[in-house]
Amino acid sequence: MGAQIPEPDQIKQFKEFLGTDNKLTEICFLISMRLQEYHIQQNEALAAKAGLTGQP
Repeated sequence: MGAQIPEPDQIKQFKEFLGTDNKLTEICFLISMRLQEYHIQQNEALAAKAGLTGQP
C-alpha cells in the first residue's frame, strides 16, 4: 500500500479541490445562462419575423 498523506495536507488538497469545483460550477452556470439568453433572443426574433409579437 502507498504512504498515507498527512491530515493537514489532505485538508489543504480538499480545500483546493472544493475551490476548483466551485469555479467550474460557476463557469458552467454562466455558460448555461448565456445559452438560455441566446435561445430566448432567437425565439423572439423568429416570432417577430413570423409576425407573432404583441398578440395575446
